[in-house]
Amino acid sequence: MTGFTLFDLEDIVDDRLANGDATSYTRKLAAKGMPKAAQKVGEEAVEAVIAAVSGDRKGLASETADLLYHLIVVLRLAGVPLSDVMAELAARTGRSGLEEKAARPKE
Repeated sequence: MTGFTLFDLEDIVDDRLANGDATSYTRKLAAKGMPKAAQKVGEEAVEAVIAAVSGDRKGLASETADLLYHLIVVLRLAGVPLSDVMAELAARTGRSGLEEKAARPKE
């Protein structure tokens, strides 16, 4: 296991969004806007599900990496820091998933 974290990935995405490098995939994706970036999250999620259902462990790891990358891009475009997501996850660890779901506001 490496010491690479999602926070490291967030830093890389931030750097690529800020550096103006025309060859950066991250910059090109961001230039297409939130709808395209969010679409990529959906596509990668579906590919991860397909790999999981088919028992493709290597494919699942690869597609999950793509999913996490695209999700970080969407979070950054939305101005939501990863630390907010991690804080939400931490807040949920003190109770069961069923309790957490029951406590959510009804829509």
